[in-house]
Amino acid sequence: MNEEKSTLLLNRRIAILATDGFEESELFYPKKALEDAGAKVDIVSLHKGRIKAWSNGNWGKSIHVDVTVDETEGVQYDSLFIPGGVMNPDQLRSNRRAIAFVQEFSEDEKMIASICHGPQVLIEAGLTKGKHLTSWSSVKTDLINSGAIWEDNEVVVDEHLITSRSPLDLPAFNEKMIDEFSRSARRI
Repeated sequence: MNEEKSTLLLNRRIAILATDGFEESELFYPKKALEDAGAKVDIVSLHKGRIKAWSNGNWGKSIHVDVTVDETEGVQYDSLFIPGGVMNPDQLRSNRRAIAFVQEFSEDEKMIASICHGPQVLIEAGLTKGKHLTSWSSVKTDLINSGAIWEDNEVVVDEHLITSRSPLDLPAFNEKMIDEFSRSARRI
């Protein structure tokens, strides 16, 4: 990575909201890309300890949780990223504090990025009505029913929301997420 790219997110603090069952590639690759761009990244979850990925039909790598949703607030971060996986967003959207955490970013008009099944959390947080979004194909109907305008593109940006379809789109998603996160105003 060149010098310019490695400092795009210097002094930026990014929250990754995830729990057990996140899609392995959808957390680890974006996390590395964000850190390579200079960001300080925290894993925010529902419980302390470690959370475990889902990869190719089996449990995958685990990662240390930096802070729980009960111990932090959106005001402490510049931007938010929500990875997908079938289990991860389902558990997150069932947790009132996780949803409130996401809503805090929206209220402050901070950038929120989400991929694959992750936009299900955006639906639960009430952030999708009238927004152009994308997702894994099985989430399309849920987004449309929530009032979103679903697009079949590798990355879609609408105001402070960035969405992507699948792990195949990670290179384009990571690039766009870093670009949008770097251009958003630092509010802390």
